[in-house]
Amino acid sequence: MTLPMASVPSRERPRERLLTLGPDALTERELLALVIRSGAQGAGALDLAAELLAEHGSLLTLAASRPEELAAKIGIGITKAAAVVAAFELGRRVGGDETALVLRRPEDVAHVARAKLAGLRRERVLVIVCNSANRVVRAETVSEGSTDRSLVPVREILNAVLRHDGRAFAVAHNHPGGNSEPSDADRRTTAELREAARVVGLRFLGHVVVGRDEWSEVG
Repeated sequence: MTLPMASVPSRERPRERLLTLGPDALTERELLALVIRSGAQGAGALDLAAELLAEHGSLLTLAASRPEELAAKIGIGITKAAAVVAAFELGRRVGGDETALVLRRPEDVAHVARAKLAGLRRERVLVIVCNSANRVVRAETVSEGSTDRSLVPVREILNAVLRHDGRAFAVAHNHPGGNSEPSDADRRTTAELREAARVVGLRFLGHVVVGRDEWSEVG
């Protein structure tokens, strides 16, 4: 039988453990339980958190879930589902605070891109706008496609760079299927972006593809 949180010794409750030991001491299950806050009939918040993690297989997969999917689970509902989705989105935004970063190599582009694109179910094209010193000014989505393809809009990318007074830029997109191997279309797009940047006087700093657990540079 599941014990309600009130029956758990206070020192073992996630909230008290976080306040006493800090968030690093908590498991993914405990952190998720704090977001869920309350359980349902026959299951506490810790139980619901464990079930969600088990059903989705990983925290990354859970982070890509849509609110309506989470809300359909017994004991979650729309309020808890919205809280979970909001928590993951906040984490993505904090993780994607890239404005102190200088793009010197493909790994730097991938660092920014993975914070924005990892775990998404739809392909998304990201332009990373930089100043004259290659310091990141802004990263924004310029296109979002289906679950298996996206269109890389060269004109919109250049417009985004110029609109933010950029002098250089990089581009990234994700492959929801998990494989980061660049396609022939990705390579053609890279060539188009390189030439378009030259024509308008911008520096093109590269193009990366983000997969499930890896990334690749598009040559």
